Amino acid sequence: MTNHSAAVVQMCSIADVEANLAAAHALVADAARQGARLVVVPEMFLTLDGSQFQSLAARSDLVSTLAAWAQDLGIWLVAGAIPLPSPDDDVRLRSACCVFNDQGEQVARYDKIHLFDVDVGDAQGSYQESDRFAPGEQVVVVDTPVGRLGLAICYDLRFAELFQRLADQGAELISLPAAFTHRTGEAHWQSLLRARAIEQQCFILAANQCGWHDDKRQTWGHSQIIDPWGQVLTELGHESGVALADIDLSWQQEVRRRMPVQQHRRLNKP
Repeated sequence: MTNHSAAVVQMCSIADVEANLAAAHALVADAARQGARLVVVPEMFLTLDGSQFQSLAARSDLVSTLAAWAQDLGIWLVAGAIPLPSPDDDVRLRSACCVFNDQGEQVARYDKIHLFDVDVGDAQGSYQESDRFAPGEQVVVVDTPVGRLGLAICYDLRFAELFQRLADQGAELISLPAAFTHRTGEAHWQSLLRARAIEQQCFILAANQCGWHDDKRQTWGHSQIIDPWGQVLTELGHESGVALADIDLSWQQEVRRRMPVQQHRRLNKP
C-alpha cells in the first residue's frame, strides 16, 4: 500500500480578498513543492469579513481559480469553506467546502451542517452564522488518492454523530477547515480533534485560521494532522504556515484490527 503525504495550511485572512488569495496560493504551492498529494486550506480563507460574503458568492471566477490551482500544482485541493449560493434560500448563502482533483475537476461539495450561533465571550462576543448562512443537510465522503475523505467544517467538530456518519460511509481520513476562535480553541480544539480521531480511528486533517483578523476577531491556529491512534503527527503554532504528514492506511488498518470499535457498537448501528 502506497503512502501519500497530506498537508494542512494555516493563514491569517484579512479584509483584502486578493491578498488572501495570493497568500493562500503561495502556501498551497509550498505544500505541493514539499510533496503533498492532498492539501487542506482553512475555513473562509478568502475573508472572514461577513460584509463581503454576498459579493464573493456572486463571483464566477473563484471556483475556477481554485480548480486551476489544483490542476497546475498537480494536487487534490480541499478548499475550506467559501461562501456560495444556496439552492433553496434566496437570502442566505451556504458555507461550502469544495474538493478539486489534480485535473482541476470539482469532485465534491459539502455545505456546513452545524452553524456557529454562539456567545464566546471574547472581543467579538456573539457569533451568529445563521444570519448569513443556511445549513447544509448532506454528509459527504469522496475517494482521493490519499484515502477515502470525509468532509466537515469548524463547528461540526463538536458533533460526534457527524463524524460517526462519515466513518459509517467509509471515511479513512476527515478534513476540518476551520476558523476556531482563540478562546474556544485554547480550551477545546486539540481535545476535540483527538477525540474524533480516536473515536472513528480516522486521520484528522485540521486546517485553522490564526492570529488577529481585525480589532475584534482572533483565531487559535494550531493546525495539525492526527492519526487514528490519536497521535499528533504534526502541528503548527500561531503563525501562518504549512504542515505535512504521511497518511499510512496500513497503520490505520492495524489500529482497527487490534481494536475493532465499529464492530463492537451496540447502539445506532447503520
